Amino acid sequence: QVQLVESGGGLVQAGGSLRLSCAASGSIFSINAMGWYRQAPGKQRELVAANLGGTITKYADSVKGRFTISRGNAKNTVYLQMNSLKPEDTAVYYCTMDKYWGQGTQVTVSS
Repeated sequence: QVQLVESGGGLVQAGGSLRLSCAASGSIFSINAMGWYRQAPGKQRELVAANLGGTITKYADSVKGRFTISRGNAKNTVYLQMNSLKPEDTAVYYCTMDKYWGQGTQVTVSS
């Protein structure tokens, strides 16, 4: 049973920063792709950032230059550093590792 657990969400003022973390537990041997998605109320889930292996990354246009995805030194961990946050970044953020998904962590940015 593989579980992904996110942490680091919360309430922050516009212009602030948050760092999301995601750690996998269970029988998981190697991960190819890691990523973060988000879903705002009334909107579809969208890709925020992905690490496809090594230094290959992909970002949504709306977060380029503000968010950074990175893999942790510990096996099967991934982070999302979010700077210069905007109210439109408010959403539930989900971690993914290959086919596995976390339960989500709420990020709220106040204006």
